[in-house]
Amino acid sequence: MRPFDYASPGTIAETLALLADAQPGGVSGVRPLAGGTDLLTLMKADLVAPHLLVDIKRLADLDDAITEGPDGLEIGALATLAQIEADPLVGALAPALAEAASLAASPQLRNMATVGGNLLQRPRCWYFRSPRVDCWLKGGAGCPAREGENALHALFGADPCVAVHPSDLATALVALDAEVRLRGRGGERRLPVAEFFALPEDARRTETVILGDELIVSLRIPAAAPGTRSTYLKAMDRKVWAFALVGIAASLRLDGGRIAEARLVLGGVSPIPMRATEAERLLVGAESGSGVFAQAAELAMAGAVPLRDNGYKVPLAKALVRRVLLALAARPALAAD
Repeated sequence: MRPFDYASPGTIAETLALLADAQPGGVSGVRPLAGGTDLLTLMKADLVAPHLLVDIKRLADLDDAITEGPDGLEIGALATLAQIEADPLVGALAPALAEAASLAASPQLRNMATVGGNLLQRPRCWYFRSPRVDCWLKGGAGCPAREGENALHALFGADPCVAVHPSDLATALVALDAEVRLRGRGGERRLPVAEFFALPEDARRTETVILGDELIVSLRIPAAAPGTRSTYLKAMDRKVWAFALVGIAASLRLDGGRIAEARLVLGGVSPIPMRATEAERLLVGAESGSGVFAQAAELAMAGAVPLRDNGYKVPLAKALVRRVLLALAARPALAAD
């Protein structure tokens, strides 16, 4: 790890002033530091080498509060995954998020990792993480995983990078129609989490649209309509404490026996969380049951382009989609029908 300076400002405004020379995507010599569970590993591997770390854990106007308001559930950017996992409001109002937090990483990491940092973590692709490989995501000319070791890589949206996004919480938040609040020197903006993530491109080789001088301030999950239920399920290559081979988050609103609203989101299959919009359209208006759920699973994976070693993800994802939808159909709603 290279030498760096450390700053501990008192407010968001002071922090943003220190981040002023940052570039889009946060690529600069100045980095904000919260839990540090991803940033420090990148620094140790010499993949990033900031000259200044700005501690944001003690800012007077940035917090870890989890509260219920008239517009839904508000979660401060400094809330840890352990807090989200255990918070009764999250468990009652956004069960998919609580379940995603409970399945992420190890208990020690969940105690340190913040929700803001979790959304901003970089891919776990071994080519990206190796300082000896000049992959496209780090500014290189090509993606070595495309023809290399790619058992854990993407089935969709994989040009020019086949890495997958590692966040369980991101997949759940997209299914819950959550919104992220960002603050930069130019002011504040709010984005749906689904728009906060964007496929990397030549001009922005990152997975989010955050600007270098912006901070995630909070998240908002809108209040669910009566009859809504949500869940998150993932398959791992070992029983616990692993990244998702495939992760599925879903939210359904049932009206009687029919599906009035549906959101189905896949993780572990694309560089960013991927909504299965065709499957959602099939589900809305349909009577819930194994037949339509099997059709939705097929639609969710239509267009998948397996690489040499990751074709197993296609039947795995289909099975998980069916399991998630069947579980939701049998689960009590968040509020009385």
